[in-house]
Amino acid sequence: MLLSAAPGKRPVLSLGQARLLQLAAMGLLQPMRRRPRRSDVVASIGRMRMLQIDTIHVVARSPYLVLHSRLGDYPMAWLDEALEQGRLAECWAHEACFVTAADIGWHRHARDQRMHHWAHRHAARMHREHRAEMDALLAAIAASGPVRAADFARQPGGAAGKPGWWEWKPEKRWLEAWFALGELMVARRERFQRVYDLAENVLARLDPPFDHRAGAVSPQIMRQRFIADSVRALGIAPAGWIADYHRLRPAVTDRELAPLLAGGDLLAVSVQGWQTPAYVHRDHADALDKALRGRLRATHTALLSPFDPLVWDRARLRAMFDFEYTLECYTPAARRRHGYFVLPILHRGRLVGRLDAKAHRSEAVFEIKSVSLEPAVESDPVLVRALAATIARFARWHGTPEIRIGRTRPAPLAAALRAACRDSSG
Repeated sequence: MLLSAAPGKRPVLSLGQARLLQLAAMGLLQPMRRRPRRSDVVASIGRMRMLQIDTIHVVARSPYLVLHSRLGDYPMAWLDEALEQGRLAECWAHEACFVTAADIGWHRHARDQRMHHWAHRHAARMHREHRAEMDALLAAIAASGPVRAADFARQPGGAAGKPGWWEWKPEKRWLEAWFALGELMVARRERFQRVYDLAENVLARLDPPFDHRAGAVSPQIMRQRFIADSVRALGIAPAGWIADYHRLRPAVTDRELAPLLAGGDLLAVSVQGWQTPAYVHRDHADALDKALRGRLRATHTALLSPFDPLVWDRARLRAMFDFEYTLECYTPAARRRHGYFVLPILHRGRLVGRLDAKAHRSEAVFEIKSVSLEPAVESDPVLVRALAATIARFARWHGTPEIRIGRTRPAPLAAALRAACRDSSG
């Protein structure tokens, strides 16, 4: 196995090789060569270590999009089923996330180390200020069973229609606070609404069973576990990128990684143009070897969610892919440059552009409001065909097979893309 250019020296990768290694680790290097299976949902989340949750619904919600980028046309119900069957659980990690049943014990026992996270801070404040009401709510769930926020009527004068934790009705805020504090968990989702139950009831039906051993691990060992998991998920990372993945504090340093290097959990490499070492998990030693030999090939074209783990750290995205990205759904419409919920376009190892779309489900129409390629990207026939095929699959998966394409940049791309989409849809 080729892991160094010479004894005692770190292997040196080009930025392109590092990019391919990261895509391989994240399941985005090549499309799946077989039809997806139910087990692939849990396996993909295990590979990423977590799947971030977001509720924006102009196309499919983000967690379903992230899985589609990796699995292709799978039934969205598989994610909901995995949660209800206890093969997945929800918790606060990077943000609100799905994690595997095998990992939930680590996240639950790490809450004390994540009290800096905004969700935990607000939950603790909520309990201090509304202890009697929250305790009564918890007792009612213990007596009567699982509940949804929708089971509680909004009081007159409430802030209906406004976004955010602070404008929710009181019961929703209390449910979310108990969820962050660990007393409640999500038993299942109904039309994507959380159904809350006592944590002990949810933990009792996990598959595999809940592992209590994480509670006996020291904070230092637990932190090392999350560091190693972050590097495994990222494929390759300098120390400065690691803490954000699991929202660790303080920042991870090269010095802190020395024991993981000495123990063989991590491998140190150099990337051309980077001023600091990069790290690869030992599980990716074979992929690293292939990258060094030039044997990793990117063949995948996909539309990515703004909350895909490849995308969510904007500084990392810029350094690795030279791609500037801002989620503009919270920006006033007049100030948006690219659109409301823009999906980065991955094509053969590069982020080549962005697509703003809306699924009109009642009309079976998939509206592409805009497509813009990066300035250095040419709309060659290979890209156009691959993008059109990806859009057609994406539209069919949404149940909106009729594709309407609006403006494009460059402008001539529109005609070529419409023709290619017709061919892919036929």
